[in-house]
Amino acid sequence: MSGYTVADFSAIAAVPCPCGLARRAFGELTDFPATVHVTEILETARLHYHRTLTEVYYVLECGPDAWMELDGQLIPLHVGSCILIRPETRHRAIGRMKVLILVLPKFDPCDEWFD
Repeated sequence: MSGYTVADFSAIAAVPCPCGLARRAFGELTDFPATVHVTEILETARLHYHRTLTEVYYVLECGPDAWMELDGQLIPLHVGSCILIRPETRHRAIGRMKVLILVLPKFDPCDEWFD
């Protein structure tokens, strides 16, 4: 096994998610405890939460109308904003943006919950 793994997000197929469209890397690696996502946030992003997953959002691109809703509070975002979202925190991004998301432990589609 090599000491490194390269992910080419341009070659990873986007899949629908509550936020928009996600490209997910490193899910197949048994020796890495997380997944890394590049997600295009759409206007249709839905408020949701995770019972076990922790997410770290890093804003790569966004307009001046970008916000994050976290447990009912609106937090303004800009390029370079980074937010740690713990389990059970209701969240959604508002406005079009592209974000890098680190998910710990590895992303599990069964851990997406809606009120």
